[in-house]
Amino acid sequence: MRQRTKVLLVGAVAVACGVLGWGLVRPTGAAVPASTPAAASTPGQPPPTTPVAASPSAVAPPPVMPSPASVPGNVDAELEALATSLREKYGAKLHEPYLQIRMVEELMRFFQERFPDRWEQELLAFLKANFPEHYDALAAMLRNRVDYEKWVKDSESYLRGLTAEQRRSATWDARHRLFGKENAERIWVSERKNQAIADTLRTLGAQEGVSLEKKLSTYKERLQEVHGEQAAAYVERHQQELMNRFLDLPSVQTDLGGMTPAERSQSLRSVRKEMGLDAEALQRWDALDQSRDARWDAGAKYMAEREVLAKELSGEALEAKLVELRARYFGGEAETIGQEEAGGFLRFSRPRQWGRN
Repeated sequence: MRQRTKVLLVGAVAVACGVLGWGLVRPTGAAVPASTPAAASTPGQPPPTTPVAASPSAVAPPPVMPSPASVPGNVDAELEALATSLREKYGAKLHEPYLQIRMVEELMRFFQERFPDRWEQELLAFLKANFPEHYDALAAMLRNRVDYEKWVKDSESYLRGLTAEQRRSATWDARHRLFGKENAERIWVSERKNQAIADTLRTLGAQEGVSLEKKLSTYKERLQEVHGEQAAAYVERHQQELMNRFLDLPSVQTDLGGMTPAERSQSLRSVRKEMGLDAEALQRWDALDQSRDARWDAGAKYMAEREVLAKELSGEALEAKLVELRARYFGGEAETIGQEEAGGFLRFSRPRQWGRN
């Protein structure tokens, strides 16, 4: 009996040691699956954890296996593919601050999504492993970018109380302070150029007594000054946008509205030609202008008759007459226009934007 008790005790100790041994040698990083962070979580702050209650069962539950996304091999493969993609996309010109910050922002989105509680640590490790020759510059750019984001957030209420010009000045001061003046100017060079063009357009839009031709000439000269050798290529890539911004100017619309139909047609054609449109495109625009003119003429007649009917009729009798009237003037568009009017929108009561609608 004493011998049997001894055997049982030895067996129990062996089992206990086995359980403790498993607890010491099991992997430490693969027990808890990653949870998807909420879209509004703060970068760098760990998501809230849910406490796990002890199981009432005497039998311990089986260990939780890692999801495929958390398997180290899969993560390594994903990071390797990311590094390859970034080298192809940015590698040749990664000395440029503008491209450095673009890559850093791309990496911030990637690592904040996959490692919400330690994204910055993982991002720096990734840079160290894959871009060692640019590590110092990229790490500094990351720090500056994070600090700039914090400044924008902390200064939101202050900036709202400033004028547009004061807000722009304060923003540039912060950029110069955080990134250095030279880097900041190279990072936001497009913003500087766009602002210069916007300032010119604002001035032209308020000018009175200056011909449309002179305004267009000033606009083109400013585009050349701002974009230099790249001006022609820039205009070619942004023809429609540049034309629309010019035609939308209040002073330009006033000029066009004061012309005869023939003069207006010729002026619109000149604007488009000066912005680089070819002969085929100019013909298409001529045809579109004629179609728009015919529709607006029909709209003006419709609105005049509609006003007369509204004074004479009401309710169902008025609507029945308007259905006939819309069908006569607008054909296939009549039903759409009727639905717009039912919703309170009278499309032909709004001002005509010459060259735009």
